[in-house]
Amino acid sequence: MDTSWFAKRPVSALRPGDHGWLAYSSQEERDEIIGPFVREGLATTEKVVYITDVPAERLPGLGPGQPIDVDARVRSGQLRVITLREACLDRGGAFEPAKMADTVGREVGDAFGQGFRAARVTTDHSWLLNGPGRPGLGRMLGCEHRVGGTVSPSTMAMAICQVDRHACPPAELTALRDTHEVLVEVNPEFDDGILKIVRTFEPEGLRVEGELDAARHSVFAEQLRRLRPGRNVHLDLSRLGFIDLGGLHLLAKHATRLPADAALVLDHLSPDVESVIDMVGWHRLPGLARGRRLAETGGNA
Repeated sequence: MDTSWFAKRPVSALRPGDHGWLAYSSQEERDEIIGPFVREGLATTEKVVYITDVPAERLPGLGPGQPIDVDARVRSGQLRVITLREACLDRGGAFEPAKMADTVGREVGDAFGQGFRAARVTTDHSWLLNGPGRPGLGRMLGCEHRVGGTVSPSTMAMAICQVDRHACPPAELTALRDTHEVLVEVNPEFDDGILKIVRTFEPEGLRVEGELDAARHSVFAEQLRRLRPGRNVHLDLSRLGFIDLGGLHLLAKHATRLPADAALVLDHLSPDVESVIDMVGWHRLPGLARGRRLAETGGNA
C-alpha cells in the first residue's frame, strides 16, 4: 500500500487541524505515542479530551511517577474523560456515529470559551472492531468522516483516532486509515536534521534515516544498546542514504552481542547502502542478515 499522500508526523509535531491516525501494534507503542499527546496538552494551556471508560489516573502518560496532578486537571476542566455511553452510545448501548461527532464538536467548541488555546481529542476504536454488537464498517467510516469534518477545518483542534492494528482485517484497517490525513508515530529517539532514529515496535528495532557518518557513531551505538535483546533485532534502512565503514562496523559489533540464535536484520536496504555492504562482503559482517527488500512491502496501515 502506498502511503505517500499522507502526512506522517511525530506525535509532538501535531498541530491544530490534524485528524491523526494511530494503528498501534502493542500497548507499549500506544502509550509511547498517546502518553506525550496527553502530557504535552496538560503541561500547556490546552484542553485534553479522552473518550474512554478507563479512569483518568490510568490513562497513558498519567500513571505513577508523572508530575501531573490528575485530579486538579479534572476539576479545572482541562482534562475531560468522557465515558463511551456519554460520548457515542445510544440508549440501547449501540454505537451512534453522529453522537460521537457531536461530542467532539461540542468539546472543541467549548474549549475557547473555557480559556484554552487548543483542544486535543483522542479515543480508541478497537472495542468497536472486535467486540460484541460490532457496527458495520460503513458506520465506522461515516463516524471518521464526521469527526474529520469537525477537526480538519479547525484552528484549535487536533485529534488522534487509535486502533489496535490486530483488531480487524487489513483491508478494513486500510479503509479506516484512509479517512485521515495524518499518520501519527512515536517521537524520534534522535534527530539532528542529518540522522534520524525512530523506534519501531513490530518488528522490534529502529528505523534509521538520513546519513550515518563518523560524527554520529556514538549516538547510533547508544541507540543500539538500548534495544531489548530478542531473537532478532530489525533495522529499517529504507530511508538511510549513506553509511560509512565505521557504521557497518558498529552494526557487526552489536550483532556479535546478540544471543547465538539471533541476528541483526537489515530490512529495506536502499540500493546504495546495499552496494556498500556487498562491497565489504556479508561474510565479513557475522550476525547481520538481509531482511525484507523494498519491493516486498509497501506503506503501513
